[in-house]
Amino acid sequence: MDTDQSDKIEAAVFRRLLAHLDERKDVQNIDLMNLAGFCRNCLSKWYTAACSEAGIEVDYEAARERVYGMPYGDWKRKYQTETSEAQQAQFAAQKPPNSSYTVTDSGDSHPSKT
Repeated sequence: MDTDQSDKIEAAVFRRLLAHLDERKDVQNIDLMNLAGFCRNCLSKWYTAACSEAGIEVDYEAARERVYGMPYGDWKRKYQTETSEAQQAQFAAQKPPNSSYTVTDSGDSHPSKT
């Protein structure tokens, strides 16, 4: 497989991942973080970073819209649920010691302000 073929396949896999996440709006970001160590917000940040590395300027909110399939505020109002104490405790217990990520009661994951 050459680089062009590999890039096309990897892009197709990314699109399929986004479609799968869109089909599973019931799976909250905290669930993804607790099970896999990443969430939709992480994908948005990685998308922004990859664009930057390619010399393409894409802001975080535009990347979020690409990943969420709609503006983040709309997705949050329609689909995001409150996190439970158990979900927050699981996140805190398995978070790597150097991690700067925190989760709010509303389920947002973001770097802590320390």
